Order: sequence, then C-alpha cells, then structure tokens
Amino acid sequence: MSQAKRVINFSAGPATLPLPVLEQIQSEMIVTSDWGMSILEMSHRDPRFVAVLQEAKSRLRRLLALPEDFDILFLQGGSRLQFSMVPLNLAGTSGGPAEYVVSGSWGRHALTEAARLVDARAIWDGRSTNFDRLPAEEAVAPAPEAAYVHFTSNETIQGVQFREMPSWGEARLVCDASSDFLSRPIDFDRIDLLYACAQKNAGPAGVTVVLIRRERWEGVSLDERLPSYLSYAHHASSDSLWNTPPTFGIYVVNLICRWLEEEIGGLAAMARRNAEKAALLYEVLDAFPDRYIGHAVPSARSHMNVTFRLWDEEREAAFLSGAAERGLVGLKGHRSVGGIRASIYNAMSMAGVESLAAWMRTFVGESG
Repeated sequence: MSQAKRVINFSAGPATLPLPVLEQIQSEMIVTSDWGMSILEMSHRDPRFVAVLQEAKSRLRRLLALPEDFDILFLQGGSRLQFSMVPLNLAGTSGGPAEYVVSGSWGRHALTEAARLVDARAIWDGRSTNFDRLPAEEAVAPAPEAAYVHFTSNETIQGVQFREMPSWGEARLVCDASSDFLSRPIDFDRIDLLYACAQKNAGPAGVTVVLIRRERWEGVSLDERLPSYLSYAHHASSDSLWNTPPTFGIYVVNLICRWLEEEIGGLAAMARRNAEKAALLYEVLDAFPDRYIGHAVPSARSHMNVTFRLWDEEREAAFLSGAAERGLVGLKGHRSVGGIRASIYNAMSMAGVESLAAWMRTFVGESG
C-alpha cells in the first residue's frame, strides 16, 4: 500500500486508522493467518476466533490497567444503543434517578433517550454558553440516591474534553468515552461503566466496547420486559458470544491494541503524542485570534477534536477547498454547528497535523 496515495483524513468518525493495521488487514483479508479462510468468514464459535476475542480483551485490560472486577463486552449498535441500555440496566430496577452532566450534543442525546425510559434529569447543562466549557467541580451536586451520573468525556461536535476523570462526591459514574477511548490512561476508581463506539480510536464502525463493573450487572434481575439483547447480564455471562458478535471489528480492535502496545508504547505515550499534536493547532488559533475563533474555552479544549470558525464565514469554503487541494480532508464542522473541525485521533500523524497548521498560517497570509 502506498501511503503517498492516501489523503490526510481529519474525519470525526469513521476516522483514519493506523497504516500498519490497515496493511495487516489487507494482507490477511483473503486468508487470515494460516486458517485457510478470512476472519470475515469464520464462525464466532470457532476456537481460533475465540482466541482473537480473548487476546483483544487481554490487551485492553493491560493497556487500560483495568481492574479485575470489570468485565469487557463487545456489542453492536454504537453509543446510541448505549444511551438506552445504560438507563434500562442501571436505573430501570434501582428506583433512583439517572443524572446527566450535559457538556455537548452527545450528552444531550444521551439524556433525551434516557428520559424516554426512566426518571432522568440534567444536573448541569452547558447550553447557556453553547457548550464551550465544562462545569467546575462544585457546580455538579449529584443526589445521594442517584442510580448513576452520566457524562461524555469528549464532545466531538463542540471540541470540549474532561482532561481528568471527574470526582463528584460519591457518585457512581457512567462515561461515554466514544471519542477519546484508548487515547490516554483512565482512572477507573469512580467509574462503574464506560462505553465507546470504536470508530474514532479503537477500530472500525460496527463494534462498541463496554467496560462494566461486575457488581453492576450481577445483581440485576432480568426484567422479563427487557429485550434480551439489551441486557448486560446476557452479554457478560456469555463472554460477548450471546449472539453473533461483530467478529471483524473485534479482530481490528485487537490489531489496534497490539499497535498501541508494541509500536506506540502504551496509553501514556499515546497521550503525550496527542497533546503535542493538539498544541500545534491551538498555537495557531492563539496566534491569530482575530482570524480563527476557537469554540472551546482554553481550559476545556479537546485533544481529539479542534473546533473553530473563521473570522468571515464566507471564507470557510475557500479554506476547505484549499485544504482539499493539499490532501487535507474531513475538516468541515458538524452540520449542526458549522465551522471547521479537525479530528486528530490516535492514528493521525504529527506530519498530518503539521500540514494543517501550515495551511492555516498560509491561509491567513493569502487572505490579507
């Protein structure tokens, strides 16, 4: 595969994948390993696939230093399905309210879905400042009886990110980490459940990783009204093989975990690299504040999604066109907010970010 033929893809997801991983997928697409068939054709009950599943789980546990009382599930349906599964499983039988810290569009969607099913409410909402910041710790006061407090660790649309896992009293936390999963180490002390659709940092679209503290599903009675697929207990007790899992996606997740372990050096090293990439772009925003208007306040800036507008919206089309001519694609902001969004996930190279930063500086000079 020639890297020279590839564009520099800043898409928010599905997003760019590590080239070594793509090359291995390519080499194994027809015949995986010495199996005589592709992973795409293999039964999920075949011991060889089960070995891939177990390796993916082991690598995830090592990378994350995941406590032993957590189970790792591979599901389908993306984060939108988790918006319903979480309240049904964790609040549907507890009687306590489900509480949400709404720091962006995806947190708002999660709350909307939960409110269809259980007593769910926002205990902090950033809409008044157009989701450009995160709450001060003292601004979030969970109820003692809350079933959980849900938050989104990184909002892709607005480009705001919790840089550390929050500590809100004794709250039992549920984290939607879809867009920064595997980009940095995670402190699981306060977390009871973390979920992430894979198509940002961890794999292709179609597989969702759920990390759940065992006590949160073992003690939950199987409500007969709850569809079986929506029960964490079914999936956890069946080792993610209760139904046919997303086998190809799990295979790619395993390859990405191997890349992170063996080529990057783990999540702390990945976090340093991601911080350096983000700094290059924020440096340009700060150098030209009258030309590039960043969305997030500096204390909330994301290392995954750098969001900004140009000083003149009519110039955005020219900016995007010039970027495309230089092989820089996927930069148009989400349709709900417009502007520019550079998604710089794990697989985005430093060279790619440097090219975008150079174009941003050049565009200022060309525009006068």
